[in-house]
Amino acid sequence: MKSELFETTDEFHAAERPRRLRRLQALRRLIQETRLSPSDFMYPIFVDRRVTKRQEIESMPGIYRLPLSDVEEEVAEISGLKIPAVLVFGLPSHKDATGSESYSSDGVVQQAIRTIKTASPELVVASDVCLCQYTDHGHCGVIRGGTVANDETLRILARVAVSHAEAGADMVGPSGMMDGQVKAIRAALDGRGFTDTAIMSYSAKYSSSFYGPFREAAESSPLWGDRRSYQMDPPNRIEAMREIALDVKEGADIAMVKPALCYLDVIREARGKFDVPIGAYNVSGEYAMIKAAGQKGWLDEKRVALETLTAIKRAGASFVITYFAKEAAKWLQEV
Repeated sequence: MKSELFETTDEFHAAERPRRLRRLQALRRLIQETRLSPSDFMYPIFVDRRVTKRQEIESMPGIYRLPLSDVEEEVAEISGLKIPAVLVFGLPSHKDATGSESYSSDGVVQQAIRTIKTASPELVVASDVCLCQYTDHGHCGVIRGGTVANDETLRILARVAVSHAEAGADMVGPSGMMDGQVKAIRAALDGRGFTDTAIMSYSAKYSSSFYGPFREAAESSPLWGDRRSYQMDPPNRIEAMREIALDVKEGADIAMVKPALCYLDVIREARGKFDVPIGAYNVSGEYAMIKAAGQKGWLDEKRVALETLTAIKRAGASFVITYFAKEAAKWLQEV
């Protein structure tokens, strides 16, 4: 006697079958809503004036401090992987209270920019405009009365941005979270004839615990205190929209959210509110966590990294600044 449990009736038929389009890898790719490619990435590089050979950063496996002599080889690899842009950070030979080497025409970033634009002119070169790597106290501006002096710092940031543009930077990235920094830099660039130099502002840069490995890489940890008086408080989302709106009004061509992974909601809202490109920085701590867990065998590094980058782009990022750029570009060729 046939069991009633296995009777074929409409009751046991799915009304809709989305699984039909998941059955084959080719089908899944055909209808994929968010696609990653190497053209979505900007790769950060650290150039150190004091070293003569590349030095791996312990907390960021696979990422190196480069001597100037290795920059040409590095960007040749990046170009070969079809990654369109680099973000240059510098470690100077000398630090002082005002970060004076940051705007030297012979500074490490300025030299690196000239090398890159000569060796790989097709690469977009963005430069970090901040003082924390250059000051002997590790803060992002000039200290007066135990705090960062905002307006005095603006004058220095403007000099830094102009020096980078003179060296050939296509884009400058003010990251110090000083009020009015975009306006000051735009005025300085335009005043010196660099009207085509773009500004990628770190508009919503949070005071995050995910920056730890970067501070080792750039040797930029503050000697005292922290940066919570000028970087954004992590619980705040509405404030981020205000910061982005101010930067766009002052002349920012691109607004950035940093970090990316814990701030996908901020990226999503920014994409819906603003007509400028939205960058997202997949920061050092996010990179280091995946690397460490992958090395321990606790997760599949490749799949988790690509899933993370896809999530950032799906949230609305126009591009992603990521230390995974070179590896991700190779992985995507395998798909």
